Amino acid sequence: MTENTFGIIGAGNMGGAFAKAVAEGGKVKSVLVYDNDAEKTAALPCEQADSAADVVRHAKYVLLSVKPQQLDELLTDIKDSITTQTVLISICAGVSDTRIKNLTSPETKVVLVMPNTPATLGAGASAYAAGTGVTKEELLFVKTLLDSCGVSEEIPIDKMKEIIAVNGSSPAFLYLFAKTVVDYADSVGIDREVALKLFAQTLVGSAKMLTDSGKSPEELITQVSSPGGTTLAGLSALRQHSFEETITAACAACTSRAYALGQSE
Repeated sequence: MTENTFGIIGAGNMGGAFAKAVAEGGKVKSVLVYDNDAEKTAALPCEQADSAADVVRHAKYVLLSVKPQQLDELLTDIKDSITTQTVLISICAGVSDTRIKNLTSPETKVVLVMPNTPATLGAGASAYAAGTGVTKEELLFVKTLLDSCGVSEEIPIDKMKEIIAVNGSSPAFLYLFAKTVVDYADSVGIDREVALKLFAQTLVGSAKMLTDSGKSPEELITQVSSPGGTTLAGLSALRQHSFEETITAACAACTSRAYALGQSE
């Protein structure tokens, strides 16, 4: 095992994104990847492992990038290769560190991560939390790996299911918002591509205002809303149709599903 090797098991969209970003970022000497589909790993600028256990034997930090339903079988396959130095980084939605420890060892070091799909463009947002036994130095290194695909923030480990609605599933909510706006534009005679470009840039700019203006969401809403103007009329319609309650319900549904996925712990 070497600390200069980053291991990845599962080379789907997220695993592939982190493999490419970390390999190109120069933070580790090598990236070792395994996937049941060899074509996926062959397309990445990384070394290919012969098995999942082989990844664990050679890498201190190992990203578990498989579907939650596949995790139990994977952990059974690799548990004998895990040492007290191994740090498992799980991006399996709804799966707790307790479940991973139960299937491997009570001493297994686990960092839970909730990334999102913009990571495939290097613009991701990842929430992470450390289980027991993970050192500050190890957690800092994990953050460095996550930041290669965007930004990351640490949260309490007992909020990993709740955070899914905030950054994990929320891109889909925004895409639905975008589709609805573009559909409206099309219905009133505006070219769909033109509308999408304008609305997408509006999302980018609005995000920039949220992160860089120093103003709260409430203050930014007020800034756009002229008395008696079009924005207030639109906001009024959103509230009449329970926009805020609907978003809250969507977030709660995400959290509920995350707990359901973790019931087998």
